[in-house]
Amino acid sequence: MFYHLKRNIFIYYVITTLLFTGGFWYVDSITKFNHFYVLSAVVLVLIVISAVVISKLSTEPLEEYATNLEELSTNILHELNLPVATIKTNTQMLQKEIKTPKATTRLKRIETASKMIEAYYNELDYMITRQTKHETVEDIDLKNLIIQRLEFMQSLYPYVKFTTLLESFWIKIDKIGLQKVIDNLIDNGIKYSKDVYQIDIKLQNGLLCIEDRGIGMDEIALLKVFDRYYQSDSSMPGFGIGLSTVKHFCDENKIKINIKSKQNNGTALFLNFKGKKCIHPTL
Repeated sequence: MFYHLKRNIFIYYVITTLLFTGGFWYVDSITKFNHFYVLSAVVLVLIVISAVVISKLSTEPLEEYATNLEELSTNILHELNLPVATIKTNTQMLQKEIKTPKATTRLKRIETASKMIEAYYNELDYMITRQTKHETVEDIDLKNLIIQRLEFMQSLYPYVKFTTLLESFWIKIDKIGLQKVIDNLIDNGIKYSKDVYQIDIKLQNGLLCIEDRGIGMDEIALLKVFDRYYQSDSSMPGFGIGLSTVKHFCDENKIKINIKSKQNNGTALFLNFKGKKCIHPTL
């Protein structure tokens, strides 16, 4: 599709350029037309018409492609909702019937996997919604949101120890987007942990710190860590777009983000929410 699009635009551009050049030469050399302002007005009109045609050639196929992709994604999301709900419901029902330790362990693995699928489903749904609508900005207590996300993460990673020191801090923000950011940062900390699976989370005076005891990064990795598709350790699962997405969200919402890391000594990420502070809704 894009090959034909580029070819058509190229052909149209060459033809219009030749026509403009030939027409101008003919008027100037053959007809000896010397009304400069009239000629300029005609040329300007032709240029505008040409620009409109080129813009239509450029954007209409892309708009059609984007619309079809959006419809396909929406339909897939709708179809995924049913199997995800079915897995969750039947897992909960089976938990009441299965008694053996081995079967219970296997069932917990299925439940954990279904939660991960549901998380990916919600993330894709959020991304599509953001493309078609404006995000919903609301007043939230950052402390409560962090606690909710930690409960979810603990269910996925029961072997991880989370230590917290959290103060209430009310902010006005896109809650779902921030939820994805927090999940991503905690998940990264767990993924890059080496021997000590412990994540320390502090929220004091609007400054959130998420620190792990993992493999850390050198100075070169720190310079590239927010680049799309970059991974400091290529053996790790994932596509390297997590921190890029985090940085994009923080930039959009004017949240200052800093990172400190040292090889084999862990990584600490800092998010400064002081600029997003709002008054407690009940005050």
